[in-house]
Amino acid sequence: MKHLLVLLAFTCALATAYSGEESAPAKPKVPIIHEPTTTSHSITIDGKKIEYHTTVGHLKLVEEDGSLRANVFFIAYTKSGVSDPSARPLTFSFNGGPGSSSVWLHLGVLGPRRVLMNDDGTTLPPPYKLVDNDQSWLDLTDMVFIDPVSTGYSRAADEKSAKQFHGYNQDIESVGEFIRRWVSDNKRWSSPKYLIGESYGTTRASALSEHLQAKYGMYLNGVILVSAVLNFQTIDFNDGNDLPFAMFLPTYTASAWYHKRLSPDLQSMPIETVVESARAFASTTYTQMLMKGWNMTPEERTSTIEKLARFTGLSREYLDKAELRPIIFRFCQELLRDRGQVIGRFDSRYTGTISDRLGESMERDPSHHPTIAGCFSTCINDYLTRELGVATTLPYEVLTGRVWPWDYSNVQNEYLNVAPRLRNAIQMNPSMRVWVLNGYYDLATPFYGTEYTFTHLGLPEPLRKNVNMSYYKAGHMMYLLKSELVQMKQDAKTWFGMR
Repeated sequence: MKHLLVLLAFTCALATAYSGEESAPAKPKVPIIHEPTTTSHSITIDGKKIEYHTTVGHLKLVEEDGSLRANVFFIAYTKSGVSDPSARPLTFSFNGGPGSSSVWLHLGVLGPRRVLMNDDGTTLPPPYKLVDNDQSWLDLTDMVFIDPVSTGYSRAADEKSAKQFHGYNQDIESVGEFIRRWVSDNKRWSSPKYLIGESYGTTRASALSEHLQAKYGMYLNGVILVSAVLNFQTIDFNDGNDLPFAMFLPTYTASAWYHKRLSPDLQSMPIETVVESARAFASTTYTQMLMKGWNMTPEERTSTIEKLARFTGLSREYLDKAELRPIIFRFCQELLRDRGQVIGRFDSRYTGTISDRLGESMERDPSHHPTIAGCFSTCINDYLTRELGVATTLPYEVLTGRVWPWDYSNVQNEYLNVAPRLRNAIQMNPSMRVWVLNGYYDLATPFYGTEYTFTHLGLPEPLRKNVNMSYYKAGHMMYLLKSELVQMKQDAKTWFGMR
């Protein structure tokens, strides 16, 4: 029996050898996870050559027992030859969505390379390319660009449980953990530290400012909010919520002014004066009439429609049928309907064609497609693989739906409002400053809604000076317009105390 077993084993081994199963060499695998690598570069900013290091790869988020939770992708830029890193500011950057990678702030304004566009912010035809960004903030601060889990190349360790990162609280915790780890791993606890977020990234940054300080004792020097939304009641057009109609009105006015749909007297005014007139109407008569509802007298209704038509460029008939409440997606479709055009939501300066001239709501956003979607996606993929040598089989998720449904269970039956967390962070750390950047033509996060949020922040009077606001003659991504990119850099120099 023993000899039979030996013979069977030998026969099986021989058959395996002849089948080639053991002799075939293992196929090389392209790694999914990119271990951090560092390369050296240089750029000229304001006539001065700056040497810098670029570190790109995944940082592993782990449980306290060492088990892997997620691999978070990042790109870090640090100035070379700095003898004392503690004197060098450090800024963590991210965009929003939820579901957006960090590509927009990275290749649009902050990083040493940027997407080449026309000076008016329109895109060039493909193939697209990057150029050195002489308006980069690298002369002011080191920068770390974070792709939250499931965006960019960041992934959960177990994709089946990736939803554990897809929610308001979960996102704050995981991004906060990344920042703590990166600061510790790179020995930068003593550096001046800043956060910069755009869109939902401002929601994240505001909550993170409290989270980092309260949980880790990581006190910040400043928070930069680009196209901010802290109180979602200001932007959600739901039945029973009249607040957004007043909040959006000054941006409706700015948009109509840009496309020359206002009366000659308003068109002759500078944009700042026009929107101030719209603010005054929105905060008084318009708000009062919205609150009155059907208790408006016929005379009040007619008068309000007249003024609303004056400030929106929409017809009196349309506003009457809309019950004095033009919703954002309808406004974008309606303003230039007679021209067969739709205006952009992210930036109302942009226009696109309409397929359905009777369509009620915008078909697509011309300030996203074709303006930025293709060129930023192409350039980040080319930059990471060709210039920075990233090797992974993962697709780079520029703007993904894989994070949805986003978990807002922390705010059941109410609007998400992170303003109190930002207020708490400032009161906890009275040295922390906040810089808010607004675009006049931003119909995603309108500037008047941001103003409303901050005037209702509840900050004690001595701390209100910690908040500074800037305004730009472009939209949600104001830096696409070359003149505003340059202005942002000048404003950043002032804010960082470099001039």
